[in-house]
Amino acid sequence: MKHLILLLILSVNILPVASQKAVDKETVLKKVHETDAYVRQVRGYLHENPEISGKEFETAKYIQAELEKMGLPVTKVRGTGLYAILDTKRQGKTIGLRADIDALPIPENPENLKQKKKCISKNEGVSHACGHDGHVAILLGAAKILSELKDRLSGKYIFIFEEGEETIGGIDAMIEALKPLKIDAIYGNHLKSNIPTGQLFIREGAIMAGTGAVAMDIIGRGGHASRPDLSINPVFAAANILTGISIAWNNQRDITKTVTLGITQIEGSNIYNVIPNKAFIGGTIRFFDRDEADKCYDVMKKVAENIAAAHDCTVQLHDRHKIHLPPVINDNNLTKFTQGITEEILPGRVVTDEKYIWYAAESFTRYSELAPTVFVFPGILNESLGSGAEHHNDRFDIDEDALQYAVTTMVWFGVRTSAGK
Repeated sequence: MKHLILLLILSVNILPVASQKAVDKETVLKKVHETDAYVRQVRGYLHENPEISGKEFETAKYIQAELEKMGLPVTKVRGTGLYAILDTKRQGKTIGLRADIDALPIPENPENLKQKKKCISKNEGVSHACGHDGHVAILLGAAKILSELKDRLSGKYIFIFEEGEETIGGIDAMIEALKPLKIDAIYGNHLKSNIPTGQLFIREGAIMAGTGAVAMDIIGRGGHASRPDLSINPVFAAANILTGISIAWNNQRDITKTVTLGITQIEGSNIYNVIPNKAFIGGTIRFFDRDEADKCYDVMKKVAENIAAAHDCTVQLHDRHKIHLPPVINDNNLTKFTQGITEEILPGRVVTDEKYIWYAAESFTRYSELAPTVFVFPGILNESLGSGAEHHNDRFDIDEDALQYAVTTMVWFGVRTSAGK
């Protein structure tokens, strides 16, 4: 009997293990089709219930509840950010998939470029005018599909939901939280309003600009508007500084290295007959070359201080008057891989035209501190629907048909990159 038992044990140990059936593109496409209604529902709910950066409390609760329905344990990050891990318990790579969750303090216009929008914000003065509602819907849809395919996958998936992208308020905490997870590659996407629905912009190198803030006070001496000679008017100084900076910008920076200057604020007194003690100048710069950006900051400072001195004023730079984010630069190898696998599952959908490079900035660039990254732009432009208004515009709208392409690309990226260590 002992010999028989030993023989049975040995026979079990030498039997071939059934191979794990790989997930093919047909399976993914079928799952995306089945999940499409869910993705649209998520997007609709979030669009109607937007929350501004750092205040995404109900949004985070909603995301957590959806992830827990999928059986995914959630880890909260300082603030409202969170991530969830899908562990297949099989050897493979650790893949990060990321979305941002915040909305903007922009009152929503119920009309897009052509007709009434399908979804309208119920939170007065706040709207998803940049597409982050769609980003969360895409990632939750991808998480749902990958969870359902768990038994046929390898490695780990980290579903990242970042707080406060618009204010860069949640990225530091998220980066610190993710460091111990040793992620091998990170994928993100951003819906883009000037790319037709069904197309996906996937390009190596810099695809979004770096950004820095312009924030300075011009200090004078306040007084009654009837006697400007008894005051030192910082408003005139500020106006002259802006003129001086714009001239220097055109004549002192390297014209082969684009750096844009977007002055959006000049603030003095809020009373018509009072000369203020100080005037504020605010805005941003956008750049692709860090050295040239640093040079432009030097030019601004020199011009401001010299013109201010001519008006008997001084300049006080705010702490935020500096570079905040470098450009978003797609890893060459990971991007070429992503282009190739996207062509496998969505042939003819990849576009690489440099006209789609974006001068907006994105905190996604920081994830390159953790792993190679790729950032994809799924198009949402549909003239017949009326989507295509600029981001951060009150008429901004999403063509929800675009979401299926974004979900497909994200899921297929996860499937194809996770196998093997």
